[in-house]
Amino acid sequence: MKRLAIFDLDGTLLNTITDLGKACNYALETLGFAPHPIQAYAYMVGNGVRNLMKKAQQDADEETIDILLEHFKSYYNEHCLDSTKPYPGINELLTKLGEKDVALAVASNKYQEATEKIIAGCFPDFKFVAVEGQREGRNRKPDPSILFSILEKHPVSKREVMYIGDSGVDIECAKRACVESIGVSWGFRSVGELRRANADYIVSHPAEILEHLDDLY
Repeated sequence: MKRLAIFDLDGTLLNTITDLGKACNYALETLGFAPHPIQAYAYMVGNGVRNLMKKAQQDADEETIDILLEHFKSYYNEHCLDSTKPYPGINELLTKLGEKDVALAVASNKYQEATEKIIAGCFPDFKFVAVEGQREGRNRKPDPSILFSILEKHPVSKREVMYIGDSGVDIECAKRACVESIGVSWGFRSVGELRRANADYIVSHPAEILEHLDDLY
């Protein structure tokens, strides 16, 4: 029986793409660069905001990336909850997991300040044993350090953990940590990417995750 469900944030628990895209376009336009269509950001996000800036303006030097990042954060910190909301069925899933005494945690490549603010704003009625974003000095996913940090805060056997995400980065992170991986089809990346990453399971609706609580990894 699984006792800990660790979720990716963007594209898994929450549809954040509009707020992320608007913040990035704000940063680009502030420096005179051309913006991108919002949906184009689905394949830019997932590896931290600095890498997002690099993908959004590929010919920018490191100094320019620093400035873009400052503008992005100043806007995103104020607007990260404007359009962001849980995917259909997520609240019901979290409720069911709580009823089954499965602990909840978040592991995101989004910087820590924004991760905490978004979780608090979108899920005020749910308790998370750990909310982990990108922290200074810790490698980003797919490095498994973030999952190990969660397990230090809420120790359980790895066989009792499921990690749920929408990208190949998430699946690789789970595999490196030797925990069960569940890919979700409603996020920012394709089912093909999840299959190529060899996700243990792929689900098309949050309720399907409940079917894997008794699986032994």
